[in-house]
Amino acid sequence: MRACSVSASRSSPVAWAATDKVSALRAATVKRARRGVLAAMSVLGLLVVVATLRSSPWPANLFLVIAWLVPVLLPLHGLLAGSRRTYAWATLCVAPYLIAGVTEMIANPALRTFASFITFASLAWFAALIWYLRVTRSETAPRPPVPQAPA
Repeated sequence: MRACSVSASRSSPVAWAATDKVSALRAATVKRARRGVLAAMSVLGLLVVVATLRSSPWPANLFLVIAWLVPVLLPLHGLLAGSRRTYAWATLCVAPYLIAGVTEMIANPALRTFASFITFASLAWFAALIWYLRVTRSETAPRPPVPQAPA
Protein backbone atom coordinates (compact mmCIF):
# COMPACT_ATOMS: atom_id res chain seq x y z
CA MET A 1 0.00 0.00 0.00
CA ARG A 2 1.37 3.40 -0.95
CA ALA A 3 1.54 6.14 1.69
CA CYS A 4 -0.32 9.31 0.96
CA SER A 5 1.88 12.38 0.84
CA VAL A 6 1.37 16.04 0.22
CA SER A 7 3.38 15.99 -3.00
CA ALA A 8 1.34 13.06 -4.34
CA SER A 9 -1.92 14.86 -3.65
CA ARG A 10 -0.65 18.04 -5.26
CA SER A 11 0.34 16.23 -8.44
CA SER A 12 -3.26 15.49 -9.36
CA PRO A 13 -4.92 17.82 -11.88
CA VAL A 14 -7.81 18.48 -9.49
CA ALA A 15 -5.43 19.72 -6.77
CA TRP A 16 -3.62 22.00 -9.22
CA ALA A 17 -6.92 23.41 -10.47
CA ALA A 18 -7.97 24.14 -6.88
CA THR A 19 -4.62 25.81 -6.20
CA ASP A 20 -5.01 27.92 -9.34
CA LYS A 21 -8.50 28.98 -8.27
CA VAL A 22 -7.26 29.96 -4.82
CA SER A 23 -4.36 31.96 -6.23
CA ALA A 24 -6.65 33.67 -8.76
CA LEU A 25 -9.09 34.54 -5.96
CA ARG A 26 -6.24 35.88 -3.83
CA ALA A 27 -4.91 37.97 -6.75
CA ALA A 28 -8.37 39.45 -7.30
CA THR A 29 -8.68 40.28 -3.61
CA VAL A 30 -5.26 41.96 -3.57
CA LYS A 31 -6.22 43.96 -6.64
CA ARG A 32 -9.46 45.10 -4.98
CA ALA A 33 -7.58 46.05 -1.82
CA ARG A 34 -5.06 48.13 -3.80
CA ARG A 35 -7.90 49.89 -5.62
CA GLY A 36 -9.61 50.59 -2.30
CA VAL A 37 -6.45 52.13 -0.86
CA LEU A 38 -5.92 54.37 -3.89
CA ALA A 39 -9.61 55.38 -4.00
CA ALA A 40 -9.69 56.31 -0.31
CA MET A 41 -6.41 58.17 -0.72
CA SER A 42 -7.68 60.22 -3.66
CA VAL A 43 -10.99 61.06 -1.93
CA LEU A 44 -9.06 62.22 1.14
CA GLY A 45 -6.76 64.35 -1.03
CA LEU A 46 -9.70 65.93 -2.83
CA LEU A 47 -11.49 66.72 0.42
CA VAL A 48 -8.35 68.28 1.87
CA VAL A 49 -7.92 70.49 -1.20
CA VAL A 50 -11.55 71.65 -1.15
CA ALA A 51 -11.55 72.32 2.59
CA THR A 52 -8.27 74.23 2.43
CA LEU A 53 -9.39 76.35 -0.51
CA ARG A 54 -12.62 77.24 1.31
CA SER A 55 -10.98 78.07 4.63
CA SER A 56 -8.30 80.62 3.79
CA PRO A 57 -7.74 83.56 1.42
CA TRP A 58 -6.27 83.05 -2.05
CA PRO A 59 -2.48 83.53 -1.80
CA ALA A 60 -2.11 81.72 1.52
CA ASN A 61 -4.24 78.72 0.61
CA LEU A 62 -1.85 77.49 -2.09
CA PHE A 63 0.86 76.92 0.50
CA LEU A 64 -1.65 75.24 2.81
CA VAL A 65 -2.87 72.93 0.02
CA ILE A 66 0.70 71.83 -0.70
CA ALA A 67 1.48 71.39 3.00
CA TRP A 68 -1.67 69.33 3.62
CA LEU A 69 -1.13 67.13 0.57
CA VAL A 70 2.42 66.08 1.56
CA PRO A 71 1.33 63.26 3.92
CA VAL A 72 -1.05 61.81 1.34
CA LEU A 73 1.41 62.08 -1.56
CA LEU A 74 4.51 60.92 0.31
CA PRO A 75 3.75 57.16 0.08
CA LEU A 76 2.25 57.34 -3.44
CA HIS A 77 5.23 55.86 -5.31
CA GLY A 78 5.53 52.85 -3.01
CA LEU A 79 1.77 52.28 -3.02
CA LEU A 80 1.67 52.24 -6.81
CA ALA A 81 4.65 49.86 -6.85
CA GLY A 82 2.88 47.53 -4.40
CA SER A 83 5.52 47.68 -1.68
CA ARG A 84 4.16 46.10 1.50
CA ARG A 85 6.50 48.16 3.65
CA THR A 86 5.08 51.37 2.19
CA TYR A 87 1.55 50.20 2.96
CA ALA A 88 2.67 49.55 6.53
CA TRP A 89 4.21 52.96 7.18
CA ALA A 90 1.53 54.79 5.19
CA THR A 91 -0.81 54.06 8.09
CA LEU A 92 1.20 56.65 10.02
CA CYS A 93 0.36 59.28 7.38
CA VAL A 94 -3.31 59.09 8.37
CA ALA A 95 -2.75 60.64 11.80
CA PRO A 96 -2.47 64.33 10.74
CA TYR A 97 -5.76 64.14 8.84
CA LEU A 98 -7.54 62.37 11.65
CA ILE A 99 -6.30 64.85 14.25
CA ALA A 100 -7.10 67.88 12.09
CA GLY A 101 -10.52 66.52 11.17
CA VAL A 102 -11.57 65.88 14.75
CA THR A 103 -10.16 69.23 15.90
CA GLU A 104 -11.96 71.16 13.16
CA MET A 105 -15.23 69.32 13.80
CA ILE A 106 -15.13 70.52 17.38
CA ALA A 107 -13.64 73.99 16.98
CA ASN A 108 -14.74 75.34 13.60
CA PRO A 109 -18.49 75.33 12.85
CA ALA A 110 -17.92 76.76 9.35
CA LEU A 111 -15.87 73.74 8.29
CA ARG A 112 -17.66 71.10 10.33
CA THR A 113 -19.07 69.32 7.27
CA PHE A 114 -15.73 69.11 5.46
CA ALA A 115 -13.96 68.16 8.67
CA SER A 116 -16.32 65.26 9.23
CA PHE A 117 -15.81 64.11 5.63
CA ILE A 118 -12.03 64.33 6.10
CA THR A 119 -12.26 62.35 9.33
CA PHE A 120 -14.30 59.58 7.74
CA ALA A 121 -12.11 59.55 4.60
CA SER A 122 -8.98 59.24 6.73
CA LEU A 123 -10.55 56.35 8.64
CA ALA A 124 -11.49 54.72 5.31
CA TRP A 125 -7.90 55.13 4.07
CA PHE A 126 -6.58 53.59 7.27
CA ALA A 127 -9.00 50.66 7.03
CA ALA A 128 -8.08 50.09 3.36
CA LEU A 129 -4.37 50.08 4.21
CA ILE A 130 -4.92 47.54 6.98
CA TRP A 131 -7.10 45.45 4.66
CA TYR A 132 -4.32 45.33 2.05
CA LEU A 133 -1.78 44.35 4.69
CA ARG A 134 -4.04 41.57 5.96
CA VAL A 135 -4.71 40.24 2.47
CA THR A 136 -1.05 40.18 1.44
CA ARG A 137 0.20 38.67 4.68
CA SER A 138 2.40 35.67 4.04
CA GLU A 139 0.81 32.36 4.93
CA THR A 140 4.20 30.72 5.46
CA ALA A 141 5.42 33.19 8.04
CA PRO A 142 5.87 31.63 11.47
CA ARG A 143 3.15 32.61 13.87
CA PRO A 144 3.90 33.39 17.48
CA PRO A 145 3.04 30.59 19.86
CA VAL A 146 -0.26 30.84 21.66
CA PRO A 147 0.29 30.92 25.42
CA GLN A 148 -1.34 28.02 27.19
CA ALA A 149 -3.46 28.60 30.27
CA PRO A 150 -2.04 27.09 33.43
CA ALA A 151 -3.72 23.84 34.33
